Amino acid sequence: MLSVVIVGGLHADARKAAVGQLLADVPGSVVLHHDLATAAAGTVVRTIRDATGILSAGETPLVNDCACCALREDLVPELRRLDAAGTLRLAVVELWDSVEPKAMAEVVAAGGLTVTGVITAVDPALMLPYLGNGDDLAERGLAAAATDQRTVADTFARQLEYAPVLAVLDSPEADEEDRELLAQLHPTAHQVPIGAAGPATHPTDRPSDRPRAHPADRPTDAAGTRYPVRPSAHSALARAALAGFDVESAAAAQHPACALLPAEADAHGVCTLVWHRRRPFHPERLYEALEDITCAAARSRGRFWLADKPDVLLHWDAAGGALCVESVGPWLASLPDAAWDMVPPVRRAAAAMDWHPEHGDCCQHLVFTSPGLDRDGLERLLESCLLTDAEYAAGRDAWKQLPPAFDTLLEV
Repeated sequence: MLSVVIVGGLHADARKAAVGQLLADVPGSVVLHHDLATAAAGTVVRTIRDATGILSAGETPLVNDCACCALREDLVPELRRLDAAGTLRLAVVELWDSVEPKAMAEVVAAGGLTVTGVITAVDPALMLPYLGNGDDLAERGLAAAATDQRTVADTFARQLEYAPVLAVLDSPEADEEDRELLAQLHPTAHQVPIGAAGPATHPTDRPSDRPRAHPADRPTDAAGTRYPVRPSAHSALARAALAGFDVESAAAAQHPACALLPAEADAHGVCTLVWHRRRPFHPERLYEALEDITCAAARSRGRFWLADKPDVLLHWDAAGGALCVESVGPWLASLPDAAWDMVPPVRRAAAAMDWHPEHGDCCQHLVFTSPGLDRDGLERLLESCLLTDAEYAAGRDAWKQLPPAFDTLLEV
């Protein structure tokens, strides 16, 4: 069966270096890439190449004026075609700049194919410039659809935090602070160092290349078998690409109710603050402090609890000075016992870790990561947004009467 590894990331040079290394190290591998830069003309350009050059090129029309939708429609049939040929073992799906790996991994797995790895390629010297960039993707020519409202920062953060493997470019401009920021943002990731790509590893950059036979049309060897996969003994990236990947576990690790958030850390000028409290926020005071809280750290995320909506689990997701808040359903404590059997075990386990005799899993669990973080000032600001002792003692019925300051943000 064809193995599929997804390689993504907004750092294009790092991504190309990772893809080039996989092509060089894994015999019988090809790269499938959809270029969404041509979407304005109504098409997405697909290329398939191996280590020697372009094998085929074609176009697919937009679907509902959405380049990403066209990618989804075209990706699985092409991978199935490669699989059916029986001549290949590894397909490297190189995502276009702003395409996020989570959606593509789920599309490939739902199509009956085997995702063996998801890798985000990173240039550590670009960590803070990208994480602090609040520009809309559309302003940078990186939007995947006319309705794409994502920013550079939040897209980069999700690309980084979803992948269990980070291909880290050996960048001479990166310093200890850059590498520490990367480590604190995704402490569980397996980091694999990669070198800069040379021209020989990027056949698509050479104008002399001409499309050759599509891999599905190329003959097998005399025995009709696939190419063997014997990644170079020194290729940690190839081993990571073939190690295996669980789409459901990866999704659970990103879900706000049970996300595996970073722990406290402080090194090389970078700090991660984990703020955990058992008392709800006053909606008006929190709303008034949103800008200061959001801008206090390069990246913040987690789940939070509003007094006027005591049964609703809210998601906090901020990067580049922009904040997204959304409801992700009820806290487990708000569900009837009979409904617990329908809740995934990982969600029940996460709730058990936060469980309180009075409020169950309702809590504040926010994590802030940034160089130069003012921990004390941020903690004071957050504490000032909680209910006072008198407000807390008034009870839930009184909390629900507080002004609903977040209704506009939550589109209630």
